[in-house]
Amino acid sequence: MTINQIQNTIIDAFKFRFATKEFDTTKKISDSEFNTILEAGRLSPSSLGLEPWRFLVIQNETLREKLIPYSSGAQKQLNSASHFVLILARKNVTPTSDYVQSFIRGIKQYEESTISMFEDKVQGFQTRFHINDNARTILDWASKQTYIALGNMMTAAALMNIDSCPMEGFDLDGVTELLEHEGIIDSNQFAPSVMVAFGYRKENPTKPKTRQPQEDVIEWIN
Repeated sequence: MTINQIQNTIIDAFKFRFATKEFDTTKKISDSEFNTILEAGRLSPSSLGLEPWRFLVIQNETLREKLIPYSSGAQKQLNSASHFVLILARKNVTPTSDYVQSFIRGIKQYEESTISMFEDKVQGFQTRFHINDNARTILDWASKQTYIALGNMMTAAALMNIDSCPMEGFDLDGVTELLEHEGIIDSNQFAPSVMVAFGYRKENPTKPKTRQPQEDVIEWIN
């Protein structure tokens, strides 16, 4: 495939994608294709490489029904999507937290002699950008990272002609309480960040995609 063909494939995927409100319940994403979507999320970059996320793939129909009263923006998607994902943001991502300490030793496998330098790097970065001002600002920082994974997952889906819809329209407290009650999350460790549904559109969009022209959103500083 030439670079021009690759460019066209990418742009065509973005033109194909739209916020699908209702999916065709007779069509399901294959295991192989959905694993590719999940891998696009898992392999996404994150600030300082700390991967402050978890992906809940909610296929249980009973749980989906329970989520509906708390998810105003996902009413039709919860009932029709082939796959429904709730991306969680990790709380308390600080250099001395159990998660970060375990991560840098078990996943990054840093030498003990370099760990203190990495801790100082995280601390300095979080301080300069006011990330560690309080628990809320730390969570907001982690939530931003989940949107990188979200975008990559949706793009991967579009490249395979699979539809998707991101959703922020849900009751944060209600969803958190439900998931904790169901024994799915520990709210001391995680908070719901964003929902995303995948499947195949029931109907094609009735309106063409509209975006601002390049000259209104892009400024070159030469």
